Amino acid sequence: MPAEAGGKRSTGESPLVQIFVRDNNVDQALKALKKKMQREGSFREMKRHVHYEKPSEKRARQKAEAVRRARKLARKRAQREGLIAAPKKPSR
Repeated sequence: MPAEAGGKRSTGESPLVQIFVRDNNVDQALKALKKKMQREGSFREMKRHVHYEKPSEKRARQKAEAVRRARKLARKRAQREGLIAAPKKPSR
């Protein structure tokens, strides 16, 4: 029996991205698709699968990503509490 029976995906994959083209505006639809894929991390995932990643390299990468996330969370928390100044928003 296939793993996808009943529409369930056991591999942890997200559902397919769906973009609608309005008024034959393919450029706008492509821009929306790229934005969605960027947000989901699809591009990063594809880059990682180009070459084999040793288990030790995978652990090191995951640990570095976890540290990066923790630092970002701590920085955001400190900004909310007023311990550090929030970054200036660029004026247009």
